[in-house]
Amino acid sequence: MQPQIHISKVSKVFSTGGRKVVALDDINLEVSPGEFICLLGPSGCGKSTLLNAIAGFSPPTAGSIVVDGRPVQAPGPDRGMVFQEYALFPWMTVEKNIAFGLEIKKQPKAQIREKVSALLEMLKLKDFRDRYPKDLSGGMRQRVAIARVLALDSPILLMDEPFGALDSLTRRNLQDELLRIWTKFRKSIIFVTHSIEESIYLADRIVVMTYRPGTIKKIVSVSMPRPRDPSSVEFNDLKKELALLVMEEQSRHNQNEIKVPAAD
Repeated sequence: MQPQIHISKVSKVFSTGGRKVVALDDINLEVSPGEFICLLGPSGCGKSTLLNAIAGFSPPTAGSIVVDGRPVQAPGPDRGMVFQEYALFPWMTVEKNIAFGLEIKKQPKAQIREKVSALLEMLKLKDFRDRYPKDLSGGMRQRVAIARVLALDSPILLMDEPFGALDSLTRRNLQDELLRIWTKFRKSIIFVTHSIEESIYLADRIVVMTYRPGTIKKIVSVSMPRPRDPSSVEFNDLKKELALLVMEEQSRHNQNEIKVPAAD
C-alpha cells in the first residue's frame, strides 16, 4: 500500500531573538491511508511544528511533505485541522459553525442542511444546534469543532491536543467518540498529545519525539485490539516503556532549562 503522507528529511529552523532554533531535524515518516498516528513527547519536541508543516501553515526549512502524491505547499481541503482552542466563530450558532465551510464551498443549501443534520445527530449536538459557543461546555465546543472539520470530508484529520484542556471524564468520552468516527469513516489521523495513556488508547502507531531539536526517537506499534483496557497488563507494560522514553527527553529538557536562562 502506498503511503498517503510521505515526510522526507524534514527540518524546521526558527529565528528567535537573533538566534536560530532548530525545531525539527531530519524527520522521516510515512502514514498509510486510514492509519491513526499519535505524536508524543515533552514540550519543545516539535510535535505541533510538525503538524503545522503537514497542514501547510508553516512550510519546512528543508525536506519535503507529500500528500497523495502532491507536495504540500499551503493548507488544502484534503487536510482538516482541529485545534485545542476550538477555533469556533462566537457570533455563529452551532449549526452555522458546522455549515460555514460548506457555505464557503457554495454547496447546495439542501445538501448542506442534510450533512449538518447528520453530523448534529452523530455528535449528539442536535439539541444544541441554536446555541452559541459561549453557552457550551469545553467538551461540547470540541464536538462542534470536530463536526465542522468532518463536514468538509477531508480524508486526513490533523489534531493538535484537541482534548488537552478537558476534564478526564469528558476527555475519555471524546476519545471514544473520535474512535467511533474513525472506525466509521477510516480517515487518516495525526494526533498530537502529551498524554502517554491517551496515545496508547487511540493510536495504531505512536511516534515518540526527542526534545529540541525534534527528531523521531522511536516508533511504537500498538497491537492491542480496540476497545483497549487501560487497566490491562499489556496496556500498562506499554505505558511503562513509553514513560521511560518520554522521561529521558523530559530530563534533557530540564537540563537545558537550567543551562539556558529563561530570558533567552
